[in-house]
Amino acid sequence: MDKNTTQLMFSSKSNDWATPQSFFDKLNGIFGPFTLDAAASADNYKVANYYTEADDSLSQDWSGNRVFLNPPYGRALKDWIRKGYEEGQKDDTTVVMLIPARTDTQYWHDYVMKADEIRFVRGRIKFGDGTNSAPFPSAVVVFRQSSFNGPRITGMERP
Repeated sequence: MDKNTTQLMFSSKSNDWATPQSFFDKLNGIFGPFTLDAAASADNYKVANYYTEADDSLSQDWSGNRVFLNPPYGRALKDWIRKGYEEGQKDDTTVVMLIPARTDTQYWHDYVMKADEIRFVRGRIKFGDGTNSAPFPSAVVVFRQSSFNGPRITGMERP
């Protein structure tokens, strides 16, 4: 792993992991078209309608949208996952999240296991301009209203 990638991945300076365009395109083809990018910046938004940190997405109403969400992976990740779950329970709202597959966490059991669908990503994703893959596995989690019988769990190839 090169020095710059190591500093980014293990530094507290950044918890933003820009989604590779090819991976977003794949998700948009399966679950989209997305109408809201709920955790973006002016440099990495994937949909014309997006919230930045200044917009405080966690306090916004996502109703009626097909939401793409690659949230910050810091300590507040549990808040983003709870918000994704809550918004996904609203009529005509689908939330598709790209998150670390941290199956040992409380938020995973409290919220992710209530998802309509969980897709574990084969291999590791290369985020942003990084030359190396992430040091963690990823999952795509889909929250939407359904007659819940437990999540549908599948695999997903990375692009």
